[in-house]
Formats: sequence, structure tokens, C-alpha cells
Amino acid sequence: MMPLVPESQFRKKNPYFQNVANDPGTAPKAKQVLTLKDRRVLVVYQSDRRARRIILRFDHGHGRIVVVLPKRVSVAQGRRFALLNRGWIRDRLDLLPEPIPFRAGAKIPYLGVMHRIRHRPGERGGVWRENDEIIVTGHAEHLGRRLEDWLKREARREIERRAHIKADTLGKRINGITIRDGRSRWGSCSPKGRLSFSWRLIMAPRAVIDYVVAHEVAHLRELNHGPKFWRLTAELTRHVEASRTWLNEHGISLHRYGLHPV
Repeated sequence: MMPLVPESQFRKKNPYFQNVANDPGTAPKAKQVLTLKDRRVLVVYQSDRRARRIILRFDHGHGRIVVVLPKRVSVAQGRRFALLNRGWIRDRLDLLPEPIPFRAGAKIPYLGVMHRIRHRPGERGGVWRENDEIIVTGHAEHLGRRLEDWLKREARREIERRAHIKADTLGKRINGITIRDGRSRWGSCSPKGRLSFSWRLIMAPRAVIDYVVAHEVAHLRELNHGPKFWRLTAELTRHVEASRTWLNEHGISLHRYGLHPV
């Protein structure tokens, strides 16, 4: 265990960090922004009584580093550990595209095709697509929320239609579909037949959406990843290998849309 460094002393010696406000959506012990050359990343310190040592985790979905602290390990020790491993952090940041906030003029993918966000504050009608643009009406401060809500509705429409068609071909029943911002998985299927999908799939090509839906629907019959499961998935979609490759190469970038730089 690393020696304890007083909080005031640590801040004076390490200009890499600056404090930011705690996020009420989580319960970290502390948060800081780590600056590495031209990149800034949020570092979150969280306690875990089950942890036996300090652990660094890269949360690519939120574009942040999580430092897991065992019992009786201080935040100051966690900070020191993060600094000693800033090379590891930098390597991960190099793989992470810059955040792309939802704002007028930005480009985002919709069904795999790039669209420019166009703000029309003087019009009504909410959000809609128009040629290669996504039109968002209303006040500027609500643009991001309105656009995200619209993308979630579009994701539900696209996913639910495909899921029910595929489930019918298997003679299986879906006991509910949830659309959420899944950060670790694109989809899931519970033993009770409830499916869950990330709304960010609406930004992927149609073939990729079809594959993820087929993958989870196949779990209604085969709740595993054995040979029978993969044969069944291939029967439900023609896009297995190409879509898996696309997600491995481009999936992480979908998590950057709608996020703001640190």
C-alpha cells in the first residue's frame, strides 16, 4: 500500500489535477480533471470494499478513468497511483475520439449516414430529418435534450419492429423491450425474455442494428453463446461477421456523440 500523502501537499506538488464538482448521478469519493499534454480526462475515485488493490478502469462510454479504491485506501493514494500510470491513461485516450456535443452545426450519424444538426428556433414541430440534416426546433438550451429524446424514439421504433418480426419467426414471445444508454453492452436478454438495447444503435448502419437485434432475439431460445446460438443468429440476419467487425472498429465512437469535452 502506498504511503498516505496529505491532500494539501498532493495538490501543490501535482498540477495535473484540478477539482470539478461531484456528479449527483454517481457516488464517487472525489473527481478531478487530469491534463495530459493536449488531452483532458475526468478521473473518478470510487470505493469498493471487495477490491483488494487499487484498480484503474477505462470507462470509454463516459470518456473517463475510474480509480477503484479498496477499503482504507485514501483518495490521495488513488491520485498518486493514477499519476504513476498516466502513460497507461494516455494510451487509452489516444484510442478515444474527441467528444461531439449535440449542438447546431455538428455532424452525427443516423443509420450510419452523417447528418448535420440544424437549429431552427423560430419554428415548431420538434425534431425531424430533412435530406442530410436533422432539424431541431425550440430554444437553443434544449437542443441537446430534444435531439437525444428523438434519437431514443427512433431507436425504439427501428429496434422494436425488427425484434418482434424475428421473435415471431422463432415462435418466441418478447416480454418487454427497454431502450437505454448501455455503456458496456449493445444489448441484453434476460432469462424472463426481456430485451434491452442501447439507443446509440440508431447511429449505426441498419445492418449493424439488425445483427444486434438478431443476437438478442436468438437468446430467447439459446441463452448462451454456443454453436447453436450462433447458427440461430445467422438464420435471423445475414450480417453477423461484417457487423461484429464494424462494432469492434467503430462502436466506441458512438459513445462520444452527445458528450461535452471536460
